[in-house]
Amino acid sequence: MATLDGPAILASHAALQDVLSRFPKARRNECIFTARALDVVVGKGKGVYIVRVNRRVDQCEGIGPGGNFELDWFELYAVSPEGRIIERYQYAP
Repeated sequence: MATLDGPAILASHAALQDVLSRFPKARRNECIFTARALDVVVGKGKGVYIVRVNRRVDQCEGIGPGGNFELDWFELYAVSPEGRIIERYQYAP
């Protein structure tokens, strides 16, 4: 278990909510398009938090060969200590 300060939690939450809002509405009941299949890493920069949201397909049962998704998918955010997204850097290999 990790210890996070309040602003780091706000930053992580803002990034996670943004990623979830971008998933297809019609598929939100599938594990791969839920928070269960996401992993959040947060670090502190110069006055902002850098948040990386990774997809964790291994957290969903039945995911195996032939799935139509990116294994190295992530999104990177710069977030203010108040939880406001400043910048989003989408990465798709």
